[in-house]
Amino acid sequence: MSRVTVSELATTLEQLQAQMAEMSRHIEFLEKHNAGPNGTAAVPARPTAAPPVAAEPAAASITEEELLAISAAIGAYLGVRAHIRQIRLVSTSAWAQQGRVSIQASHRLQG
Repeated sequence: MSRVTVSELATTLEQLQAQMAEMSRHIEFLEKHNAGPNGTAAVPARPTAAPPVAAEPAAASITEEELLAISAAIGAYLGVRAHIRQIRLVSTSAWAQQGRVSIQASHRLQG
């Protein structure tokens, strides 16, 4: 594994900050462009979701950087700034099971 110097890290950080600033400007432009006559967004109303069930305690908390990345991705996908109400990890064993199936299928059976 190669080592990263402080100057390379600083350069990468500056590039990321510039990209985030550009994304913020783009989101603001899209929000202004989609504004209706009364200044509100002209996005059709979405049906309200059912009230959240009792929140489960989070095993590992999400960092602010991860929340910003998720928010930026949602904004880029939808074209509008979305309000994130809840983020939760959905645990499933499907990936692990599929991996086991793949490995077991690769073995030749002796007859």
